Amino acid sequence: MLFVWIGFILFVLLLLALDLGVFHRKAHVVSVKEALAWSAIWIALALAFSLVVYFGYENHWLGLGNAPDAVDGQINHGRQAVLKYLTGYVVEKSLSVDNIFVIAMLFSFFAVPAKYQHRVLFWGILGALVMRGAMIGAGAALIARFHWILYIFGGLLIVTAIKMLTMDTGHSDPGKNIVVRWMRKLFPVTDEFHDEHFIVRNDVGRLALTPLALSLVMVETTDLIFAVDSIPAIFAITADPFLVFTSNVFAILGLRSLYFALAGAIEKFRYLKVSLAAVLALVGVKMLAANWIKDLLGEHFNFYLLGAVLGILAIGVFASMIANRRVRRNRELATSHPD
Repeated sequence: MLFVWIGFILFVLLLLALDLGVFHRKAHVVSVKEALAWSAIWIALALAFSLVVYFGYENHWLGLGNAPDAVDGQINHGRQAVLKYLTGYVVEKSLSVDNIFVIAMLFSFFAVPAKYQHRVLFWGILGALVMRGAMIGAGAALIARFHWILYIFGGLLIVTAIKMLTMDTGHSDPGKNIVVRWMRKLFPVTDEFHDEHFIVRNDVGRLALTPLALSLVMVETTDLIFAVDSIPAIFAITADPFLVFTSNVFAILGLRSLYFALAGAIEKFRYLKVSLAAVLALVGVKMLAANWIKDLLGEHFNFYLLGAVLGILAIGVFASMIANRRVRRNRELATSHPD
């Protein structure tokens, strides 16, 4: 089992090395076309990895799927493992969209030049992988020992869904954030950017942080906060550490390209936040009533959960498109028939 983990981590490190060292070696503005192409590549890689999951769990490569899943008590064979992996990937991918709102606000506040944003996100995501790996390991160990923690996670997800609908984060000031104030007190910070450097020597020869470093710290802090909400969501689906970690990793790896593809148009999806809250509430209820839902829907209930998540997200997107079309039509009518 250890060799499976080592192999996957080496594979991820290779992807990251190619990304930063080859394809994005020079800082540049990432266009929407380039971002969409990279999004397609990351999604294709995530889907292709489902084949590895299928054959690995079907044939129990190096111990994969030998232990019962703490969530439903089942042995994860190929089909079950793929369904849980894909459901976890879709849930984590959809929840990462909410992260894009905050990242866009942070880059705007710190006035991060567009050509340096990819580098900030690269190092931010690398740190996020380490943090999430530690949190997933701790969460899986706790669930294996104290199964009742799943009910706490379920309640936390429902509370988070309610908060997502009621809280307004659009007008918060990152400059007043306690992390930013703490960093400014502990370290000197330059007023200007110094290309793509996070640390430079200031006028008196002391090491100083740049605004790019502050934006990186805030991106890491933001992901930590979001991870507290999103990681319990996947534990509603499976407690298998390998499935949890791999689905999280592929969702995070595609976050950078997703940001550049959607950042400019994210406000147009006005009902997407409602859909994300509904997804969180759904997996929270599933976690609280897993045994009852399994008895009601049968052994394929994970397939139905995946379909429900995709359906909720599709409804949010289509509702946003219809609302935007109605707004445009009203504007056109107001323009053509002025009072």
